[in-house]
Amino acid sequence: MFNPMETYAIALKYGMLFFIILLSSEWIISLILKKNYYNTFDAIAGISSGMTNNLKTIFKLSIIIVSYQWMYDHWALFNIESSYLLYIIAFIGIDFAFYWSHRWNHEINVMWNRHIIHHSSEEFNLSCALRQTISGITQVYFFLYMPLAIIGIPPVIMSIVLPIHLFAQFWYHTRLIDKMGFLEKIIVTPSHHRVHHAINPEYIDKNYASIFILWDKWFGTFQEELEEVKPVYGVKKPVKTWNPLLINFMHVFQLIKDAYRTSDIKAKFTIWFKQTGWRPIDVAEKYPIEIIEDPKTQVKYTTPSTPFLNHWSVFQLIFHVGIQFHLIYLIPKTDLSILLIYATFCFMSIFSYTALMDRHWIAIPFELIKCSMGLFLILNYKDLLYISESLQLETLTIYGYLLISLLITFFYTIYKKEKLLLSYF
Repeated sequence: MFNPMETYAIALKYGMLFFIILLSSEWIISLILKKNYYNTFDAIAGISSGMTNNLKTIFKLSIIIVSYQWMYDHWALFNIESSYLLYIIAFIGIDFAFYWSHRWNHEINVMWNRHIIHHSSEEFNLSCALRQTISGITQVYFFLYMPLAIIGIPPVIMSIVLPIHLFAQFWYHTRLIDKMGFLEKIIVTPSHHRVHHAINPEYIDKNYASIFILWDKWFGTFQEELEEVKPVYGVKKPVKTWNPLLINFMHVFQLIKDAYRTSDIKAKFTIWFKQTGWRPIDVAEKYPIEIIEDPKTQVKYTTPSTPFLNHWSVFQLIFHVGIQFHLIYLIPKTDLSILLIYATFCFMSIFSYTALMDRHWIAIPFELIKCSMGLFLILNYKDLLYISESLQLETLTIYGYLLISLLITFFYTIYKKEKLLLSYF
């Protein structure tokens, strides 16, 4: 029987392996070339963000207002037999829809919350591509796919082309590839996307296209990378955290605060749909926030660390990548409710170890929740210890991990406490 969750998870497993190989290759090449393109904590935050997005996607943790299947069933004017031409039409239609959804995510205040995570890194490498949102809880751009449904592109074709289109956007998040000749005129290249991720005045809000750069050229949002203007990456309001779960919701939290604080009744409603970054005048004056007006003044976010904490954070990342593969293995074998508890355990753990990289005290309560959930799963669902048909983890190994993780969290947040650089709230 066809299981969409299981099918997507299997595709994701091979996608993850592909990403790991490419990421490792870029990192090694940058070391050989002595290019400072990677920051350990930044890369961990990026890959961890990708893992949270994977969990959200696998378990469909979002609200679908109108599904493509429904639109196809009710609005399709033609019943076209599957052909290669339909795949091409679907790919182009999806790319057109992505251009506009991407553009609106940048230009509309409340929609920026769906996309800020992707731009939050102050580096630019393949780990940036994995900074994908979990805050887009509601699918609001379904209407962009209406033309494809009306002309009769079958849902099965969309289900195949959509992940291919998404994965095809990974490779160009790199500084290792310079301009690519005639391809610059047709497709999105690393040079085009470096412009898109930059906060320089010359580059801000340009090059929205996902695959075909022609959309930007046709709709007036194209900007070539200039030799005399070196891209500065990040967002104009620095996120100042390694915690991807917080980054996903910090912009909407700011909007809520501004809407509450303003005395302008009209602004309480219009703030959500104004241009991204707009704030009521009274709130902006009374509660100023840090904005980078001149990219040359950017000071990249950093936190106090030790070699051990660096290595521990890398271990946590590798361990949780393993958890992702383990979850995928368990999907056809385990009850959904148990898998959701396991996924929640993973969310809590990612919050904890990235908060620890921030040296924030909030890592402790999240670590305690994570350890409690881990113990609950071990004590009640022994089958989760199987990592293959014939290989089972020792219960003592998991107890050891949970205890060591808890002790390290306490050590770095209490004994080796650092002055908090920025409040989370």
